[in-house]
Amino acid sequence: MYIYFKFLNTITGGDSTLKSFLKIIKYFLVLIVILLTSCFLYVKFSPKPVINSANNITLYDTNNNMFFKGNEKKEWVSLDDISNYLINATIYTEDKNFYKHFGFDFLRIGKALVTNIARKNNNQGASTITQQYAKNLFLNFDKTWKRKWDEAWYTIKIESNYSKKEILEGYLNTINYGHGEYGIENAAKFYFNKNSKDLDLAEATMLAGIPKAPSIYSPIIDMNAAKERQMIVLNSLVNNGIITNKEKNKAFNEKLNIVGNDEENIYTSINYYKDAVMDELKKINSIPSNYSELKGLKIYTNFNYDVQTNLESNIKDTFPEDSEIETASVVMNPDNGGIMALIGGRDYNKSAYNRATESNRQVGSTMKPYLYYAALENGFTASTAFTSEATTFPLDNGKSYSPINYNNKYGNKAISMATAIAYSDNIYAVKTHMFLGYDALINVAKRVGITAELEAVPSLPLGTNEINIIEMASGYGAFASGGYKLKGHLIEKVVDGKGGVLYTYNDSKDLVLNSSLVFILNNLLTATYDPAYVDYNYPTGIGLNGKLSHTYALKSGTTATDNWNIGFNKKIICAVWVGYDKNKELSSKDYKYAQNIWYKTVENYEKDMKNDDVWYDKPKNITGMLVEPISGKPATNNDKKQKLVYFLKGTEPKETDSTFDEITG
Repeated sequence: MYIYFKFLNTITGGDSTLKSFLKIIKYFLVLIVILLTSCFLYVKFSPKPVINSANNITLYDTNNNMFFKGNEKKEWVSLDDISNYLINATIYTEDKNFYKHFGFDFLRIGKALVTNIARKNNNQGASTITQQYAKNLFLNFDKTWKRKWDEAWYTIKIESNYSKKEILEGYLNTINYGHGEYGIENAAKFYFNKNSKDLDLAEATMLAGIPKAPSIYSPIIDMNAAKERQMIVLNSLVNNGIITNKEKNKAFNEKLNIVGNDEENIYTSINYYKDAVMDELKKINSIPSNYSELKGLKIYTNFNYDVQTNLESNIKDTFPEDSEIETASVVMNPDNGGIMALIGGRDYNKSAYNRATESNRQVGSTMKPYLYYAALENGFTASTAFTSEATTFPLDNGKSYSPINYNNKYGNKAISMATAIAYSDNIYAVKTHMFLGYDALINVAKRVGITAELEAVPSLPLGTNEINIIEMASGYGAFASGGYKLKGHLIEKVVDGKGGVLYTYNDSKDLVLNSSLVFILNNLLTATYDPAYVDYNYPTGIGLNGKLSHTYALKSGTTATDNWNIGFNKKIICAVWVGYDKNKELSSKDYKYAQNIWYKTVENYEKDMKNDDVWYDKPKNITGMLVEPISGKPATNNDKKQKLVYFLKGTEPKETDSTFDEITG
């Protein structure tokens, strides 16, 4: 403390204002020392905290088989069996006074405080290894005062009950080295395929730099950033007299053989699912905030290993290796909204950013099914007709809106709702949207669980709003389940280390849509790949004709930067997004990827199922009628094409029905 006060007097110089401010800090720190001394005495007689439970989480799939072991996976190694290079690199980079303080480095805190004040930011940190260890005992890293107090309290408890050797050993055996690898032994084997005791200086300094930010400093993700961090670690060793400049340069220039392989987990996309589980876990209020209280967690999820690995394989087989294009995909159970598979990117080792949970993207025409359900609810039928032609819509504010169809293709004639869905006709969609009023679409979207802010604008059904892929899959879940609102979720049950059940998912469902209208809509969504609708245009998914052995409701969505495919039946919901992280425009060849991933995934899942088992039974108040598909008029003997389309009884079309343009002007 004396040294710290001397340091403060030196840096104040002649500035009286700064002296007064730092005088207050002196008294404040004296108060802290007294408080901490009292705390140390108190915790010395309190129960000893369990510190090896940090990150002690086990995840189980839908069949109760373990698929992720977290810290349970660790190979605990004695400090004596860890490379001295790694030990020194960690200490002199993270906490050089580790063996001198009692959990808090006050000199370092003071320096950081003064530096942050001078620079007017909060970038300079001062946490010790013990503080970091205490932090890792918690499920989340919220920056609240209560959270900081809890960390400080656990830091005191750890320092009071464990030796420095035990603390350092525990820390190195439980911290996160990236890519789902916890503990130095696992990290050494993952990155370099060797035991931690055999790490050389170059390897040790590379690994020691990772825990500060695994998603940034992993050499697999960004070698340049990892090398910059390694140099910081090496310089800290030189500055503290542990190695020479010659040794530093040799280590920095050493060519590292990064293996980056975990034989137990060759499917790296599982880490996206694991990360999503952890995000969901933090939002469950009934889960205590720290691992010490829990003594480990067993989390039972909806994970399906076969679906996840098949989805990952389809993604790997679809994209060119040299492309920067990215993807997110979710596979959901229509019975309960359980997420069976989730992928947040093409390669977790290259990018741990989870696009399935963290990203919102423009959804394009996948927004239209919500609109067409609203239309059915307001008296439209599958044969309701609008004219497909280039149209400029006058708006109330004196402006106008002129949407266009893909490739500027128009029928210049009346087309049915079924045809509009098959072609994803934008003119028909905007006419419907404006005819019903903007609130109709927004109301249905909110009912099925879309929480994103939706703008009441003419372009809303064309998907100009950004929505998360899990929300979109959940929204389509209301159609797949026959009208019940689903919440996409990963966790079914959480059990603590003592066997106590902390949480069970409430799978009660609310009926939010009319089941008969949903049946009609679901059948209309099969028009997207039906050759009966080939006319002046082609259905958007016509390339799937002949590839699908089961019936699916399907809708694609396309913007300049985003491509979606969302499809379902009563056994599976699958949503796939494709695009670039920096919103680069898609090329023509990029638009085929989402569809290919989608159909391979759903077909593999249902390869042993009968089509009768996956599609929906016709409600009693529904009738089928043969129509001419493009116009939606009742079929005649002169029609070359006829299509069985479904209607509520009493709403079947008549030959004399007018198009809505004629009725409304």
